[in-house]
Amino acid sequence: MEERLESAWDKMLEQLGSWLDAIVVGLPNVILAIVVFAGSFFISRYVNTLMLRLLAKSSMQGTVKKVTARLVSITVILAGLFLALGILNLNKVLTSLLAGAGVAGLAIGLALQGTLANTFSGIVLSFVKYVKMGDWIESNDYTGEVIDIDLRTVTIRQADNNMVCIPNKMVIENPVKNYSVTSQSRVMLTCGVAYNSDLEFVEDLVKQTIADKFDAVKNKDNVIFFYTEFGDSSINFETRFWIDSTSGLQISKAKGAAIIAIKKAFDANDINIPFPIRTIDFSNNLSLNNEGEEKNE
Repeated sequence: MEERLESAWDKMLEQLGSWLDAIVVGLPNVILAIVVFAGSFFISRYVNTLMLRLLAKSSMQGTVKKVTARLVSITVILAGLFLALGILNLNKVLTSLLAGAGVAGLAIGLALQGTLANTFSGIVLSFVKYVKMGDWIESNDYTGEVIDIDLRTVTIRQADNNMVCIPNKMVIENPVKNYSVTSQSRVMLTCGVAYNSDLEFVEDLVKQTIADKFDAVKNKDNVIFFYTEFGDSSINFETRFWIDSTSGLQISKAKGAAIIAIKKAFDANDINIPFPIRTIDFSNNLSLNNEGEEKNE
């Protein structure tokens, strides 16, 4: 029993000695690996600052700039880690880390498909010019001013001051109407007048009223006017004109102002905007009267 204990003790000392020798021999590599790995942290900070300065000149959104700079700095740290493992001749460990990272990345990608899709869509949105901070857009049946774009959602403020967060993926995959791209927007207005109206006079009056109301309309010839149909109780028309506008809210206000101005002009000139008319025909009216007379007798 004592011999076994002594033999095990000797083997342990021998193993510890071999480890100590390995540490002594590999100490320069260990120190170099530590220096390389620690240096990668300092370099990553410099790279992060440098990337922020370079991206400041681009059209990317502020949040995306920070995330992009951070991803580049993390890449520098990972490169330092792999280099340190290579200096220590831990190639098997490096291979295992890469394999593990691949498996983990696949699992995370399958679990977070929607999140990753929104993230990549956010990166795409940071490079496009048709959606940016301050624009007034219409997307996915929501209209408002873009107040934030991050790696997950586009946040817009609606006309009623409510905030709506739209996933980036939906903004990329669906049509987007941007009212801020051009300096002018077209206002379209429909109305109807009575059948006994002077149609030529109505056309001239509507054009002149719009030209007098809006500064962007230089003269009445710039107003588009055409009759569209014979309605049930009116002859309907549509008028179109341009205004200086970069938001949907300004278009709505201009449309409201045009309705008020046209209504006042029609009232001043005795032009009627008729209500829908319905005629009800009682075919048994006479029989009802006869029955009433018989009862009275």
